[in-house]
Amino acid sequence: MSNSTLARRYARIQLPKGMHVAWEHSGVRRVSRVSVLAVGGLFISTPNPPARGDMIKVVFEVPGGDVRARAVVRNSQPKKGMGIEFTGMNPEARARLTQLMKILTQEIPAKTKARREPEPSLGHKRS
Repeated sequence: MSNSTLARRYARIQLPKGMHVAWEHSGVRRVSRVSVLAVGGLFISTPNPPARGDMIKVVFEVPGGDVRARAVVRNSQPKKGMGIEFTGMNPEARARLTQLMKILTQEIPAKTKARREPEPSLGHKRS
């Protein structure tokens, strides 16, 4: 496990087919695909992402309703996209997103368990 994996606060789910997200930056609205989903943020695929540190608004649909949030761009990669961290979201939207993540994190390991290779040991014994 790498140090970046250890530092993550939330589980992440790869979305190979993506899901749509509407986002607004500096008064301009766009629709893009989400390639990674987490309770704490998203990776949005877009060719011209805003700069690191810029604030955006996002709206996307999950089972049970929409999630509307304010976010800060934490990682901006031209021609690829941006990693965003949610900075503001109402409790109902956060509950819907959390519930979706619980469902997805239970489904994905079951589907990939047989294909997963053992993780390299860091020299620590697991109990």
